[in-house]
Amino acid sequence: MSTDRARSATEAEPAQPNTEVLRAEGLRVSYGKVQALRGLDMYVNQGEVVSLIGPNGAGKSTFANTATGFIGYEGSITYRGQEVSGVGQRELVEQGMIHCTEKRDLFGYMSVDENLRLGAYAIEDESYVEQQLEFVYDLFPRLEERVSQNARSMSGGEQQMLAIGRALMGDPDLLILDEPTIGLAPVILDDISQAFGPIQDQGVTILLTEQNVTFALKHADRMYLLENGEVVKTGTPEELRGDDYIRESYLGG
Repeated sequence: MSTDRARSATEAEPAQPNTEVLRAEGLRVSYGKVQALRGLDMYVNQGEVVSLIGPNGAGKSTFANTATGFIGYEGSITYRGQEVSGVGQRELVEQGMIHCTEKRDLFGYMSVDENLRLGAYAIEDESYVEQQLEFVYDLFPRLEERVSQNARSMSGGEQQMLAIGRALMGDPDLLILDEPTIGLAPVILDDISQAFGPIQDQGVTILLTEQNVTFALKHADRMYLLENGEVVKTGTPEELRGDDYIRESYLGG
């Protein structure tokens, strides 16, 4: 899947029908007269970490919300070969598309334990729920230390861990992490960074949207640079690190 250089957005990408989890083709989304996504093409294969990078307002969160069925669109976006517009949001969740939103959407007056268990609302296997709860607490020990604490009284970094943990409780096939590092201290970034390996080891495919290009470069298998709702560059981290535009615009030269 890699190439000798960062590809332009106009170059065709090969279809991967046997392993493909998510694909967008000619995806367009508008808010009134404002076009937020402009003919976006991208795909995510099973087991990958794919990152959408770009500045604030580029369309990253719009894409995440469209993929999970919250926003109407033109063109096509499919999950496991199913057009998202024809699948209900609840059904997408039950099929394993779990969205950890930029806003986190925690229940502030509920405890850490209650928030996590709510993430498993569609799981009937109680033994799995307990097993996954143990996995989340191993992944983020701070959550276990604060198991009875209300979410609203936690720090921003702890809330982000809780939001990711709750998403993991839903037995994700595709985990969409929307801007998980915004405003976080470096020590929290390290904790979240270290979680990627164990999450992938569970067989989870990850779509990561990020303004923090350095963080995305560290974890992604492939990356798409969005600007003004369009993919302007795509490639592997190695390719994009060597791209003059990426270095000058997003990595400080």
